[in-house]
Amino acid sequence: MFSLGKLVKKDSSFYRYITNVNKDLKIKPITKILIANRGEIACRVMRTAKSKGVKTVAVYSEADKNSLHVSMADESYLIGPAAAKESYLCGNKIIDVAKRSGAQAIHPGYGFLSENSDFADLCEKEGIIFIGPPSDAIKAMGSKSASKDIMIKAGVPTIPGYHGEDQSMSVLKSEAAKIGYPVLIKAVMGGGGKGMRIVEKEEDLEDAVESSKREAIASFGDSRVLVEKYLVHPRHVEIQVFADRHGNCVHLFERDCSVQRRHQKIIEEAPAPHLSEELRKKMGDAAVAAAKAVGYVGAGTVEFILSADNTFFFMEMNTRLQVEHPITEMITKQDLVEWQLKVAESQTLPMEQEQLKIHGHAFEARIYAENPDSDFLPGTGKLAHLSTPTPSNTLRVETGVRQGDEVSVYYDPMIAKLVVWDQDREKALRYLRNALDEYHIIGLNTNISFLKRLSTHPSFMAGEVETGFIPIHKESLMAPQPPMSDDSLALAATSLLLKEITQQQSKEDPNSPWSTLGGFRINHNLKKQVKFNQKDNKVVVDVEFIGGNNGKQNFKVNLNDGKIVEVLDAKLNQNNETISAHVNGRFYNNIKSVIVKDTLTIFNDGQQYQLDIPQDIKPKGGDGVLGSLVSPMPGKITKVMVNVGDSVKKGQPILLMEAMKMEHTIRSPIDGKVESLPYNVNEIVEDKKTLAVIV
Repeated sequence: MFSLGKLVKKDSSFYRYITNVNKDLKIKPITKILIANRGEIACRVMRTAKSKGVKTVAVYSEADKNSLHVSMADESYLIGPAAAKESYLCGNKIIDVAKRSGAQAIHPGYGFLSENSDFADLCEKEGIIFIGPPSDAIKAMGSKSASKDIMIKAGVPTIPGYHGEDQSMSVLKSEAAKIGYPVLIKAVMGGGGKGMRIVEKEEDLEDAVESSKREAIASFGDSRVLVEKYLVHPRHVEIQVFADRHGNCVHLFERDCSVQRRHQKIIEEAPAPHLSEELRKKMGDAAVAAAKAVGYVGAGTVEFILSADNTFFFMEMNTRLQVEHPITEMITKQDLVEWQLKVAESQTLPMEQEQLKIHGHAFEARIYAENPDSDFLPGTGKLAHLSTPTPSNTLRVETGVRQGDEVSVYYDPMIAKLVVWDQDREKALRYLRNALDEYHIIGLNTNISFLKRLSTHPSFMAGEVETGFIPIHKESLMAPQPPMSDDSLALAATSLLLKEITQQQSKEDPNSPWSTLGGFRINHNLKKQVKFNQKDNKVVVDVEFIGGNNGKQNFKVNLNDGKIVEVLDAKLNQNNETISAHVNGRFYNNIKSVIVKDTLTIFNDGQQYQLDIPQDIKPKGGDGVLGSLVSPMPGKITKVMVNVGDSVKKGQPILLMEAMKMEHTIRSPIDGKVESLPYNVNEIVEDKKTLAVIV
């Protein structure tokens, strides 16, 4: 047994608190909470709060004024500029909003102030409930070295290592030699992989330590490091724990978070694969002991490193709700945010350990704005098109963004968490792959294709995971995209022509019999040469309308290499964003084909292909219509040579434009009639704006 007095100072507020947990605790109903966060976690907390009749208050930065979490809240308050240090990290501003709005409690989410003991103290001082653990527990577990000492005293297994105050290079070298290489250098106050370095041999230690210290001081304001034994082929397995103010503490089983890039999780699952019931119980009991060792209250996660021989060691405790908590909710059928609210009200835990059971299997895939081909470099930009799989009781899309929103440089580039559940691991993994195929984003780089390759990798399918999974399998995971299939190219070209036909029909009298004939023209069939630019390749496709009825069209497509492909019974669906057709004896149903600005993107057979459209064939999408002339750059209109209603020939000059001190002649891309001329002489035009429409 451990002695609380040996671990925590007896004159601390935490010691007084934890030794009086059972004395006259009264339930304090919470009717309004402030969420001191943004994005998907703010939205996640709001959903549960609203379902329980609890009013919600949002805070937002200037960059987030139009964000989803702002529109979801009952009340929203601006707290500062975009930079987090001037907004979401300003505890005093958040406390002020809580007072002004009458919020009784603050939910910190994860990140930002969620593990800031000073903020937890400030909440207590101001009489506001902090939906999280006591500040002393945050302090105890926030220091990697102090937490290790506490765990050792509590009998929780820890990785051999040096956590001392002497940071001299000679001592660190000596301790590393005692531990034995390879070793892991970690920032004492670290998290999120920052300050973490693997050292294989002694001659590399000094550079690694200096690098770790520089990153640690920049990220945490503390340059201290610790040295631990680095386990080869380890797994990262964490246990969800929950404790109340009445001394009860349970675990809600484990999550495997082994597959990571840059020491950050990318896909998680629960329960962990190939974990015996005996080992599950040992790890769960150790996690509960760890939580009790610091008198924990609320939701927390105890992270363990699991070696190949099933020996496990304590790594750290995250004193907050984890990003990956939804998979625990899926397998336990519990709402952890609801549990947090109950504990904050001084209620007892909703369930005892014996009542908690594992149901099925769940995966969470984190959808990031990043480029896996460039070492997962984070990206920014506008979500020009966003469509997701349909949420249900077995599929969750945890997000804080909508189509049209921006992924900002100021915050984490995570777009969403895709969470699926099924009866067993094999079925859940298949469900995940299908859901990823239905997740479509245009406008910025994402890791969706990488997640598809990861989820279909034989070793991952077999549950053979470890923290080095991505580096070990880098060659196969980073395989180049396969060439675009003939069927996909034919569908892309056909969808482009169908969009043109639909656009023309929308301008006609809907009651006219001619409006239903699609590509039909008196005395001849419609033919169109479609040009695409795919990366560095120019693609030319001839598409010919060969008949159709009942709203379905038939086309003959002549591909680049002379191959002929027939696209039969082609039809646009879902706001003209998908195409269905028979191609080469196969029926393609609702294949996504979307035009954004100058690019057509088609999603087919798990692949996403982007085709740039030359301006002379671009139908409506972005800023331009079929036969439209689009400004190649910002400039000024100096002369207009035609009038609306004039007939023009392909190549005929339409207007002159001055840009970058040079004059540019804008010519008609087709034979037709001038339908509109949006700009007059001497008007300034922005880039990629429609200068004229020829029909």
